[in-house]
Amino acid sequence: MATIDSERLQDLARDALAKGTEEAALLELAPAAEAARSARLWQFTGLLQRSLDRHADALRSFSAAARLAPDDVSIAQGLARVGLEAGVDAVPLFERALQLDPSSGSSLLGLVASKFSTGRGAEAEAQLDLVVGRSPTWIDGHVQLGQLRSMLGRPEQATLSIERALFDRPGDEALWTALLNLTLAGGDFASLDEKVARGRSARLPEATIMPFEAVAATELGEMNRADRLFEGLGQNTRGAMAVWHVRHLLRAERIEQSLALIDRELEGERSADLWPYASIAWRLAGDPRSNWLEAGGKLVSTFDLTAQLPPLDRLSDVLRSLHVASGQYLDQSVRGGTQTDGPLLSRIEPEIQRLRAAIVGAVEDYRANLPAIDPKHPTLSRRRDARIRFSGSWSVRLRTEGHHVAHVHPQGWISSAFYAALPEGTKGDLPNPGWLKLGEPPTALGLRLGETQLVEPEVGRLVLFPSWMWHGTVPFAAGERLTAAFDVRQPS
Repeated sequence: MATIDSERLQDLARDALAKGTEEAALLELAPAAEAARSARLWQFTGLLQRSLDRHADALRSFSAAARLAPDDVSIAQGLARVGLEAGVDAVPLFERALQLDPSSGSSLLGLVASKFSTGRGAEAEAQLDLVVGRSPTWIDGHVQLGQLRSMLGRPEQATLSIERALFDRPGDEALWTALLNLTLAGGDFASLDEKVARGRSARLPEATIMPFEAVAATELGEMNRADRLFEGLGQNTRGAMAVWHVRHLLRAERIEQSLALIDRELEGERSADLWPYASIAWRLAGDPRSNWLEAGGKLVSTFDLTAQLPPLDRLSDVLRSLHVASGQYLDQSVRGGTQTDGPLLSRIEPEIQRLRAAIVGAVEDYRANLPAIDPKHPTLSRRRDARIRFSGSWSVRLRTEGHHVAHVHPQGWISSAFYAALPEGTKGDLPNPGWLKLGEPPTALGLRLGETQLVEPEVGRLVLFPSWMWHGTVPFAAGERLTAAFDVRQPS
């Protein structure tokens, strides 16, 4: 038997993960892992399979690695993470990982997420609260505890642990920044303004708190104060702050100024954040680039997936079972409903895997029928021969009067809505209850722009559109609107 060069194969796997060539690498890794009975090669095999969203295979590979090296921390952590993403009960897996490395914050947060996903949210909250009480400067712990409390239906308690930590550390800049960011994520701008004032009293640097004050001022409609603050920020209005400045200029109907700032920022590294606002400003200005960006309406497509799926009532039951939250993430678009946690399309239930396969086929068709490649366009500039990969996937369950506020997905390339169940009376009723609105900017901007397209929901229908495109939904009177959604990762 030929000698197996484990180091070469591990390097091969690392290179494949970096370059997206996992399938070719697996042809060597998987047989070698089995032949050599190597825990490390099984681990890399699992990592390659996980990257391909083959989570059932990845579970088997990581389990084989764990049997061969039961005390290896990285293997235990990888097995737990794959288990959580696959949708199995990963609580004992994370408990084992924590037993091997009690100081691992990522393993503790994984355990908390696993407990929440299995309906043990109160237990997860109490455990995380205890840990951040003992480690009051652990920012990630505070942030995840705040999000957890929001998902448990208590968003008003999202910042409690940070406030408790600040009582003993009133000048801790990292804690103050976390407090302001978490409040900003919740969209409570009056509370943000109040916390900015407290931060200033605590002698925080103006460079830290002034951007938050500018955001609070413009979102509260205090335009003169916002003008002074944004002017005072100067060059600090680049990057992430540029979005808030553009929002301010659009709200103030200073379209020419917004166009100049947008044009500048579209040349920078944060252009994905600015394309949605370019779509608004160009429409308001009557700029021909608006039609170029929309590609004449050719970037929105619908697909009927019904024939490729299991009975939709069975798929709907699986999706409903995942909605264990009673509230929303602080920064989600959902109003009057819940959104699942974790990557939906990585789960190993057969119904979800059939949905994933149908979605991949539809995305491939959508991609193949896009207009010609345009190197300057945010959607049309991307390569079209790469494997379809997802940057996120989830399910949303809206109930009576539920809806999505207008939002975008700057981390994606193509976004979506798949309708698994709809309330009675959605079809044909006016004014379009439950319909998908595309192109309409957020109402908070106070602009007189409606949607560019309306899409009627149909059970079994998948809608695909660019991730930079504003989208929201019309509320419906009563019933249930159950969807699955995802973002396709931007091809490199």
